[in-house]
Amino acid sequence: MSVLEFKNVSKSFGEGTARTDVLKNINLQVQEGEFLVLLGFSGTGKTTLINLMAGLDRPTSGSATYRGKAITGPGPERGVIFQRYSLMPWLTVTGNVSLAVDTIFPGMVRAEKQAKVDHYVGMVGLSHAAHRRPAELSGGMRQRVNVARALAMDPEVLLLDEPLSALDALTRANLADEIEAIWQADKKTCVLITNDVDEAILLADRIIALNPDGTLGEEFKVSIPRPRDRSAMNTNDSFKRLRAEVTSYLMDAGIAARIEGSRSLPDVTPIHGLPAAVAEASKTMTEERFLDFSQLHKIYPTPKGPLTVVEDFNLKINKGEFISLIGHSGCGKSTVLTMAAGLNPISKGAIKLDRRHVEGADPERAVVFQSPNLFPWLSARENCAIGVDKVYPKASQAERQDVVEYYLERVGLGDAMDKPAHAMSNGMQQRVGIARAFALSPKLLLLDEPFGMLDSLTRWELQEVLMEVWSRTKVTAICVTHDVDEAILLADRVVMMTNGPQATIGKITEVDLPRPRTRKALLEHPDYYTYRQEVLDFLEEYEHGAKPAPKPAAEKIAAE
Repeated sequence: MSVLEFKNVSKSFGEGTARTDVLKNINLQVQEGEFLVLLGFSGTGKTTLINLMAGLDRPTSGSATYRGKAITGPGPERGVIFQRYSLMPWLTVTGNVSLAVDTIFPGMVRAEKQAKVDHYVGMVGLSHAAHRRPAELSGGMRQRVNVARALAMDPEVLLLDEPLSALDALTRANLADEIEAIWQADKKTCVLITNDVDEAILLADRIIALNPDGTLGEEFKVSIPRPRDRSAMNTNDSFKRLRAEVTSYLMDAGIAARIEGSRSLPDVTPIHGLPAAVAEASKTMTEERFLDFSQLHKIYPTPKGPLTVVEDFNLKINKGEFISLIGHSGCGKSTVLTMAAGLNPISKGAIKLDRRHVEGADPERAVVFQSPNLFPWLSARENCAIGVDKVYPKASQAERQDVVEYYLERVGLGDAMDKPAHAMSNGMQQRVGIARAFALSPKLLLLDEPFGMLDSLTRWELQEVLMEVWSRTKVTAICVTHDVDEAILLADRVVMMTNGPQATIGKITEVDLPRPRTRKALLEHPDYYTYRQEVLDFLEEYEHGAKPAPKPAAEKIAAE
């Protein structure tokens, strides 16, 4: 039986020339008891669609009905969990959930209300924190309060608007598992918006893609038996096949334009570049162990004494290698990167780049951070040119401009070079950050979760951009990430770190997959899921803050 139904629903905002069409001719039925997932890129109208279901918006045209009656506004039968949790900061966990129960069930006796509140607080695993206020909770715990509050209102339909996207990967996975368990127990109808393909497949009975033009795209039935164990999915053929199909569809729909350009890179020598004869003479000396981390430590003073965050980090990287550095939050990944950048003093040990000790920041080591840190009042061209002017002091203004425009074209901003940073999306700003880093012609490119602030589908697009530009330069690179697929896609070697404090290298996996790489090609490669399992097994071993004994083989590899 259909619970929610949309017939030829369109939604636009604004009037006349300022009108923006967000959704177009949506025909959709949500069946009672099903778990439906809506999947798409940012800007495809996912949130607008769920707002129409919740009654927070009205269609511009067409009809939206709940059990055959027009949706004219919000109702208690439709509970909504938003991406951002809006908890009352002065109320405890119990108080926030009680507020919802009091509003929906004013005639219920106090003991029944309390039993209902306790039940749902317990269901999301917060009984131990029932008397804490939001400021005393982690992000994941706050979102659990949000889930408990929505469930306590006893809705017939649960509408989830990217409720997990603001959480770290581990918390996100755990809460997704809890949402599925709740759905299984109560058999409520669920509609989830997400941009994470794995999350969609693990939770859904049915996945519907949203196209960039605001229309509904292809529908995918998920026939994998429940319960679906997250780690077991990596060896499940149905999961792999569906994952490839959904990924391929989304990439074809959303990343249609490829990075093309006819501009050639000018022959300009950067300030830190070696003359051709010197470079040729020292070539055999610098090709191997181009970047050398030796007995690297980072120690911070604390009131309780010295705290060793990173310990005995040993790694040799050849010229032109791409290394992914992965591990759980707090394992010191970014600490290692900032020491390599010269932004964080080394406590003990050494880092050598091209046979010279790393001391202080230098444009020969370019960094792309999670936030691109652009000057908002400057254009893409001007933001990119700041570093170029310093690195190529002997080049003409026209030659410098060619360098800037070459890399902005390479990252797909050929038509937006003069757009100010404040008018750009997060994804566009990060493109400028990538172009700016490559334009410095660095000896070493350091990427600190460069796509961490972006939705997972925009990440795919910029990963392709990064790979395209890197394949032309073959600059030695290290990328810090918590995304297993990203780590394998980018790297020649994946370096896995143990939990902190006293974090070190726990395992190194060499990724022998052909280049150039694309996400679609990787998903079809017979060895891809073997590499993925190696990394997942390591992360699972360290998942709950454990510090297993180091493996002799790992220590041997790390020291080589």
